[in-house]
Amino acid sequence: MQEWPEHVDRIVTLALEEDIGRGDITTDAIFSGDETGSAVLVAKENGVLAGLDLVDFIIGKLDKDITFHTGRNDGDIVAGGSVIATLEGPMAPMLSAERTILNFFQRMCGIATRTRKYVRALSSTKTKILDTRKTAPGHRYLDKLAVRAGGGENHRMRLDDRFLIKENHIRMAGNIAAAVSRCRAYRSKHNTEAPLEIEVTSLAELDKLLAAEPVEYVMLDNMPLEEMREAVRRINGRILTEVSGNVTLDRVPEIAGAGVDFISSGELTHSVRAMDISMLVRERSGG
Repeated sequence: MQEWPEHVDRIVTLALEEDIGRGDITTDAIFSGDETGSAVLVAKENGVLAGLDLVDFIIGKLDKDITFHTGRNDGDIVAGGSVIATLEGPMAPMLSAERTILNFFQRMCGIATRTRKYVRALSSTKTKILDTRKTAPGHRYLDKLAVRAGGGENHRMRLDDRFLIKENHIRMAGNIAAAVSRCRAYRSKHNTEAPLEIEVTSLAELDKLLAAEPVEYVMLDNMPLEEMREAVRRINGRILTEVSGNVTLDRVPEIAGAGVDFISSGELTHSVRAMDISMLVRERSGG
């Protein structure tokens, strides 16, 4: 089973606590507590799986005697009506965990499914799709895990992963060259290998960047398509290029056509449509 970071353990515990409260009174009223049986997770629509190991982890938080069986993996495509996995063991904790399991699992599968659509739209290009930090608070690790399951790549997880100089940073530093210089000095002083990226919104800003100290990435923010193409021409492979701003599934093929290396989209995680999945009891005995 996958080892989960401590903060994932915390949010799962919180989710169970906020849902169950002082107890699942409906299940406690109807079940004796001795019943065992099985339930299945069923896809109600086509989609891409993400979070299977997390489902197993959530179940184990309530009852170690519940077993989780699946022949599928994160990243697999399932058809509507397909059985994703089977749970076997004590029925009462299985039912008490149902909503928490589905809240996490449906969200992650929704992100993976949406990401896969972007990946397919870019399949004939060299361009890769990236996520952003526009994630549900506390869920960033899981949201980004789901993006990878869908075939996408992760941008920075946290603010300490990468220097990313934006408009407000440039204003504080005074100009692009000063902002880059300060970040490079900080990187050297603190002996970090974090890459350096800077956001530009025009070809004029790009020219100032190209005249400054080198960086590893440049983000072309909200640029018109023709300016993107010209920016790629001027950069000429010296810096990896990323496009952000006004990115939609319909637009990514034409953006990729400008020759950029990456496209980042907050829509992968900030506007999630959960995949429709149900948990259905199959067998019951005892009680």
